[in-house]
Amino acid sequence: MRSLRLAFLALTLAGPSLAAPAADRFREANDLARAGDYPKAIALYGELAASGQESASLYWNWAQAATARGAQGEALWALLRARELDPGDRAVARDVERLREALNLDPAEIAPEPLAAAGRFARRFRLDLVALALFALSLVAHGLVRVRAGLRAAGPVAWTALVLGLLAAAVPIAASSARPTATIVRRGAPLLDAASPTAEPTGSLREGEVVPILEASGEWLRIEDNAGARGWTHVADARRLDTPPAPPRD
Repeated sequence: MRSLRLAFLALTLAGPSLAAPAADRFREANDLARAGDYPKAIALYGELAASGQESASLYWNWAQAATARGAQGEALWALLRARELDPGDRAVARDVERLREALNLDPAEIAPEPLAAAGRFARRFRLDLVALALFALSLVAHGLVRVRAGLRAAGPVAWTALVLGLLAAAVPIAASSARPTATIVRRGAPLLDAASPTAEPTGSLREGEVVPILEASGEWLRIEDNAGARGWTHVADARRLDTPPAPPRD
């Protein structure tokens, strides 16, 4: 518990990076979490995320509060969402592994889409900007070759920069074709044969497993679990990793 409080205290310092009203709400949520009122803290974190005030720090705190109340699947989802926003955060990566082991999940069960990892790699190292810089260098070098025919060294530079730029651009382009995924946040969540609360369950889903989304229909997601079974689950049981949470319903 002391480590949880230290985590909340440290991450309160991240609040000023938000707009003033959002930073106040963030601190209020952290205060609630330190006081042990985890449901209200999580509700505030959710409101902030749904309003567009997302950050890795917010989801980190959300994960700590969810862990404290025993909702490990929700905690893992929050950490995975934090990793989407800040792929280079090593502390988040360590906590993802810790929770994965606590939930007795194989690494493949939280990474069903290899291209998603490529997307995080591209975001971490800003390969889109790297590709643009290399293309610009290639254009400049080609221009120098045309203007100054005697500047032979510019030719290899131009073609090398072009090839490297294409390789750098290929990673985020390939990653964009990855299927969206969701994390199962409720233990024993049913896999249904139709998008209806009265549908027949065909199996149950493992808390914390990450599943590809095949189709979305209102508050229902058609998914494929790690055993290859396909069916429907409610969005309350499977939270998407590619988008922020929906605002709370009135």
